[in-house]
Order: sequence, then C-alpha cells, then structure tokens
Amino acid sequence: MIIWLASYPKSGNTWLRSLLSAYFFSQNGKFNFKLLKNINQFSSKDISSKSETHLSYQKKISQNWIKAQKIINQDKKIHFLKTHNAFCKINDSQFTDRLNTKAVIYIVRDPRNLITSLSNHYEFGIEEAFKFLTNKRKVIFPGTNTISTKNEPEDFNFIGDWSGHYKSWKNINFCPVKIIRYEDFLEDTRNVFLSILNFLSAFTDIKFDESKIQNAITSTSFKNLSEMENNEGFDESIISKKNKKK
Repeated sequence: MIIWLASYPKSGNTWLRSLLSAYFFSQNGKFNFKLLKNINQFSSKDISSKSETHLSYQKKISQNWIKAQKIINQDKKIHFLKTHNAFCKINDSQFTDRLNTKAVIYIVRDPRNLITSLSNHYEFGIEEAFKFLTNKRKVIFPGTNTISTKNEPEDFNFIGDWSGHYKSWKNINFCPVKIIRYEDFLEDTRNVFLSILNFLSAFTDIKFDESKIQNAITSTSFKNLSEMENNEGFDESIISKKNKKK
C-alpha cells in the first residue's frame, strides 16, 4: 500500500523525502542523495498503454494511474511515493483510490512565500508566478526540467491552482491524512518530524531511535543539503534557462 508524500511544487516535499529516507532507509539516520531513490516520484509512464492513438496524452497517461499503483502494490508492502499531482479525476480515471492508498502526508506552504520560491526556481517574474499559482488547469512535466513541453510527454502532473490542490488532498475521505505546514516544519523541525513518525507508527513497524532522529535532522539541514549539492551534484536539480547549468 502507498503512503503518499504530496505537495504543491516548491513546498518542501524533497526535504520531507530526505528526512524520511534517512530515517527509514539508512542504518544511522545520516542522509545522502542515493537514499532518495527509496522514495521515488510516482509515474505511470512505464506502463504500456493500448489506448487509441487519437486520445489526448492526459487521458493516455491518467488511465494508467491505478494500473501502475496495482503493480507497485503487488508485493503487499508499504511504499512511500512522492507526488505533486492533485487528487483529481481526468475523464473516468482517478489519481488513486482506497485499494492502493494507505495514508497521505501533505506538506502545505503559505502561497505568499511559495510565490517567490516558484519565481526563483523557474526563473520568471512574480506576475507569472502568481498566474502559475492561480491557474486551475496548471500542468507540469516531471523529468523534463520545465513547466511546458512542445512534444507529447511521457508523464505529467495535473496540479491545478494552489487552493484546489490543497483542498483535493485535505478532503480525501478514504484514508488518514497528515497535514504539515512548511513554516512549522522550518520553525520546529524536531517536533514536527516526531509527529510525522508518530503518524506513521500506525502503518509501519517503526522503532523510535533518538540517535537516528537527530542524525536525520542534522544531515538534512538546509546548510548541509546545500553543501552536498554543491560538492556532489543533485540529479533532480533543474537546468537554468540563463546559464544552462544546474
């Protein structure tokens, strides 16, 4: 069964993934970028589609959402998966369902803060970032380092507007949802992380280890992650439109 780590883009999802991957998938709680491979971003692009060729890419991809999740869940284990997708339905295809989802952790960031992060990340102005946040039909394309594509994509995230995205996950009625405010996470990382671990204890065979908790928090600090990215590089970094560097 899947435990979703869901968020609007630039809301702290990678930080949350880093903490959880360090705690659950290392011996000592110390983070490295390789650990993120234990919590992948969900995609259905590897599921072959027998759809009619005239169908839109959105319908071709979305009709494989549940098929892909069924394959992931065949081993009957708990899987953490990241997504920026809204909890939505495209035509008759729902993003996930009660048979494939165990729980959701949703991290939400104040849009007044998020708007500047989007502007910096995608290298466009505040006005364009505002349009991004308020576009009810907003789509992004994971793995392409861009928010638009001229070619038919292998995958996409329908994110919509910030408000609709938040409400879509908040109002799921078939599984528990843990909502985290990014600002609280930043202000009191330890206590928020402990509340996340307590939430997960209902679904995982978790053992609380004080040393691992502290190591996970320390090794995923902004300062440490920045230094690691500068020294080692980070596969998920986007390419700058200005200087063509990561």
